[in-house]
Amino acid sequence: MTRAFVALALAGLTAATVAPAQRFGYSEPIQPNASYDGRFTFVRLRYGPPVQFASQRIPWSHDYPTGERHFMQILNEVSYLRPHLEASNVMALDDPALTRYPIAYMAEPGFLTLTDSEVQGFRGYLLKGGFVIFDDFAENRGGWGPFEAEMGRVIPGGRWIELDGSHPIFHAFFEIPSPHDFLPPYNRGYKPVFFGLFEDNDQSKRLLAIANFNNDISEYWEYSSTGFAPIDETNEAYKFGVNYIIYGLTH
Repeated sequence: MTRAFVALALAGLTAATVAPAQRFGYSEPIQPNASYDGRFTFVRLRYGPPVQFASQRIPWSHDYPTGERHFMQILNEVSYLRPHLEASNVMALDDPALTRYPIAYMAEPGFLTLTDSEVQGFRGYLLKGGFVIFDDFAENRGGWGPFEAEMGRVIPGGRWIELDGSHPIFHAFFEIPSPHDFLPPYNRGYKPVFFGLFEDNDQSKRLLAIANFNNDISEYWEYSSTGFAPIDETNEAYKFGVNYIIYGLTH
């Protein structure tokens, strides 16, 4: 369950992945959402109008769909969740069906801009029990300020609290005693920080969202079958993802 588990799980992948330099600026068709059947489904949140193709020019679509497909392979190997392996969902923040899914993911939230309808829908999702993972943003990609301001519209008065290794989310499945040092930041030169948004700003209550700032764990997922990053680092990125899912489903 350390060095080998990523390699073993990815041995059965059939989706081809090319080197990052070849994929820069690529366009990937947005696939139809999985039909709801109660199984765990990876949900990627979009903001703004729907699009036909994912690309590096559309922030919320970064690493789609390879990142989530690889991650679901790992989750399937280490748990009994039986997630959808190939199909995933791209959903709007104000989609009423979003409440069917307890966990959602958003890439590049530093560029988040919300309509009033998205603000209301997203607030309802979080307050009804939804848990969100924010990933793939940094000081040089959108920044913290714009993200915090937009989320302030969603949860007025909400305060982001820096998390350390003592929080249960880092021990939900794998042990991650020192998250700041566990995984080198994908954006070298920036210190990774993990922030949590809690119900009523009370750390004894439910964690509504976690933000991987100055980091990009899904980039490791996307390129895990290419050798682009060392296996050890890729393993650590998967451990964060698995912990987030297990924690979100049990809290």
